[in-house]
Amino acid sequence: MTTLFRRLQPRQKFRISVSAIAQLLKIPKHLIVRVECWAYIIFVHRSDKGGQFISYRQLRQWQNAVACQIQNCSTWQQLRSLWLALEEDHNKHKKQYDDDHHPFLCKIWTKRWDKLWNEQDSSPIQS
Repeated sequence: MTTLFRRLQPRQKFRISVSAIAQLLKIPKHLIVRVECWAYIIFVHRSDKGGQFISYRQLRQWQNAVACQIQNCSTWQQLRSLWLALEEDHNKHKKQYDDDHHPFLCKIWTKRWDKLWNEQDSSPIQS
């Protein structure tokens, strides 16, 4: 388990709907018999082809949770630490991320970095 995974705690914090799973898998909802959220992965029982595993990282909620974490960083040090955790997770689990994930988060991270940097520059110097 990576630092980012521990930070996001998807099993406890994500509310995963059958509709979201069906959309991700590009199948009708009625083909999903059961969805089980396990510690590190989601098990989907399908009536058409049995069991299938899905990574939490494939869900839109994962991307949104990371974006929220970025936006809640109050210092550039926290933001940098989060980015390093994201890079570690992305490099370790490349196949579980889609192609749009990294550029999307990079934009959000850059905006937050600029905001924090400008706030630091405009704050009065304390002596």
